[in-house]
Amino acid sequence: MEGIWNGSGEKPVVVVGGANVDIGGISDRPLVERDSNPGRVRVSVGGVGRNIAHNLRLLGLPVVFLTALGRDAHGDRVAAECAMAGIDCERVLRTREASTSTYLYIADEGGEMRLAVADMEICGRISPDYLREQADLLADAAAVVFDSNLPEESIRYLADTCSSPLFADPVSVAKAPRLRGVLGSLHTLKPNRLEAELLSGVPIRAEEDLPRAAEALLASGMRRVFLSLGSRGVYAAEAGHGRHLPCCPAEPVNMTGAGDAMMAGLVWASLQGLDLENTARAAAAAASVAVEGKHTVNPLLSPALLRERMAAARP
Repeated sequence: MEGIWNGSGEKPVVVVGGANVDIGGISDRPLVERDSNPGRVRVSVGGVGRNIAHNLRLLGLPVVFLTALGRDAHGDRVAAECAMAGIDCERVLRTREASTSTYLYIADEGGEMRLAVADMEICGRISPDYLREQADLLADAAAVVFDSNLPEESIRYLADTCSSPLFADPVSVAKAPRLRGVLGSLHTLKPNRLEAELLSGVPIRAEEDLPRAAEALLASGMRRVFLSLGSRGVYAAEAGHGRHLPCCPAEPVNMTGAGDAMMAGLVWASLQGLDLENTARAAAAAASVAVEGKHTVNPLLSPALLRERMAAARP
């Protein structure tokens, strides 16, 4: 497969999606409901789109981020940390009419998220009108990555107008239905098991269900699907070929950023022209680096580390 991007650095990856402040509590011991659990509380910037953008920068790709932020302290923090990460935020929408998104989560002693509340009303302002103002940028992107925090009409706008390869993250079972009408326009979809069941219509109860679900999704016209299975690895598929690959070995500290790093790995590998299996290995390697960091994005991620882990994971 030829690379989508020639690696010259001239064309950026455009990421369209949510950006928020994350407030996370990680318990020191098994969680007890309706009680105060000893642990650590951390405040950091996050959001699926923002995290993907940050991971892509760590992988050496030029990134322009399209999102909406409030003109408030949280918005200033998100913008400042994006700038420090090298993410181009010149076209971000800033407004006084809504607050910057906030994501509150509780994780267990193993770093696995157990409960979360997302206040992301401002994402409704990432509208088709806002995206039309970015038409020149979207038309010349190496790839466009978006998450389902966007309004459905904005997702449809991207699907109808973008000639660049589209990479989609369903985000959650609640938001995945926003993708139903655009599946055939996607280059790559990265669902988890529940999201894949919802979008494919195929219950996934056993190993033999994975290719059936993937085939149903590919029948829409998308090019590739990478079904994230958590600790069971990833099922990767394209027309006529599917493969279940295991996770890369890791020493988990915080599981919350694995999916965002995985998507960045998929984009990076696709732009390098890697085949299906090596693209899946890159995604698994990126996720393994992410879970070893204290924060949602692990600053140690790099192309060199990704290649090292990919090589170590090959049979």
